[in-house]
Amino acid sequence: MNGVITAWGRILLGYRPNLSIEITRECPLRCPGCYAYGDDHLGGEITLRQLADLKGQALIDGILDAVRRYRPLHLSLVGGEPLVRFRELDVLLPQLAAMGIHTQAVTSAVRPIPTAWASIPRLQICVSIDGLPAEHDVRRAPATYKRILQHIKGHQITVHSTVTRQIAEREGYLEEFFDFWQNNPDTRLIWVSLYTPQVGEESAEKLTPETRAAVIAELRRLAPRYSKVQLPDGLLNVYARPPRNPDECVFARTTLCLSADLQTAISPCQFGGRPDCENCGCMASGALDAVARHRLPGGLKVGTIFETSLRIGKTVAAVTRRDTAPPARRDALPADS
Repeated sequence: MNGVITAWGRILLGYRPNLSIEITRECPLRCPGCYAYGDDHLGGEITLRQLADLKGQALIDGILDAVRRYRPLHLSLVGGEPLVRFRELDVLLPQLAAMGIHTQAVTSAVRPIPTAWASIPRLQICVSIDGLPAEHDVRRAPATYKRILQHIKGHQITVHSTVTRQIAEREGYLEEFFDFWQNNPDTRLIWVSLYTPQVGEESAEKLTPETRAAVIAELRRLAPRYSKVQLPDGLLNVYARPPRNPDECVFARTTLCLSADLQTAISPCQFGGRPDCENCGCMASGALDAVARHRLPGGLKVGTIFETSLRIGKTVAAVTRRDTAPPARRDALPADS
């Protein structure tokens, strides 16, 4: 609850409490369905692989400057593959912790995670693992299970899996996946998202309405059996009925997403392009929307308070911070919107 109150205060002051940064354009993986490298991720005029990015001290200073400017409570470092910049992160992560920032590093664990990171406070290592070895190792090579299991030793990671149609249509698959990672001593939490397509996308990854409903029902059945699985009913309710568009999405409205040049804003959310919101399965979006849908004693929705706070924050931002929007593509979200 303290975190919610603090985030509320940031919104009232005109800031977004969440910042997500693609810290590099580089990644040794070529995962099917990866939104970050889609042609329209940054609006269609340039792709992530074409974008100039920063290295060394310039990257460290650039991220610290962004944190001081946008004052987030929570910072997500995504990619590309953040471990490509592990030397910079070795310097950066302790500094972020000292600033009181809660930082999440999202990685494939394609290379060893430095042992020292295990002792950094307020740092969450989130490892993307899409299914069991037979499927994951094909989709996410060279970040194979063998490498992951070696590279996470000594850490307490959050396993994050995105359910695609290939996984969803196999009976018993999710239970087997949960069994494996529940019993792994290096696992702290297990998160599950559903594959989020772009508007008009037809792919092997995209869930059908029937498959999506079956997955949600299976997750409701399984989640209470596993102590490390974080899938409360409120989140699953949002998966069953996601926000219809970015204007209804709490995550999109409270998170500033920057690409690898630390200048280009990604909109309308971290997916970029034209995400199919009515088929969204983003756990971050679902978790925040679940909070917004929660009713306080007396029946008032948290979301009603959020809407009022956001309007006040926009007014404050317009008066006090007119020049803080990042130079970005034409339809990107400004920092203070």
